[in-house]
Amino acid sequence: MPVHAIMHVSLMFLVVYLLVSSSTSNAQHVRRSEFPDNFLFGTSISSYQVEGGYLEDGKGLSNWDVFSHIPGKIKNNENEDIADDNYHRFLEDTEVAHSLGVNAYRFSISWARILPGGMSGEVNPAGIEFYNKVIDNLLVRGIEPFVTIHHFDHPLQLDRDRLSLSWLSPLMQ
Repeated sequence: MPVHAIMHVSLMFLVVYLLVSSSTSNAQHVRRSEFPDNFLFGTSISSYQVEGGYLEDGKGLSNWDVFSHIPGKIKNNENEDIADDNYHRFLEDTEVAHSLGVNAYRFSISWARILPGGMSGEVNPAGIEFYNKVIDNLLVRGIEPFVTIHHFDHPLQLDRDRLSLSWLSPLMQ
């Protein structure tokens, strides 16, 4: 199994593993059949933490792209330019989720991939296409997509325009 797949299994699917195969404090196994039929066993990712695809296909800079490239801000000067390479490996990653019986998948959108120039720029068709492929691939495998609208990364241009979309901003509200 490739290293990125092992990382995904160990990070993304830990909750599923613990729910389905771990023991509770009284040594009884938790079984999926003990949950209601409509219970969602899901995984989640954050676009910045797993996507990679740094500046590919028209993606613009995000606030985290810039911050992580400032020497000394992140341990060992690491960044998420490649991350788990979900941008290129989302088909494999979805197949891993499907093989584990996951029926829900929460992911965030990299708005710098959709709106590389911020609010004043054009919509990036390649960014829209990427997320459409992710959603379509999940649905084909019977996995319900849940989108986190904002996960702390936004197009850098919003900071430059003083339109930072924090939760306190009237624009975000």
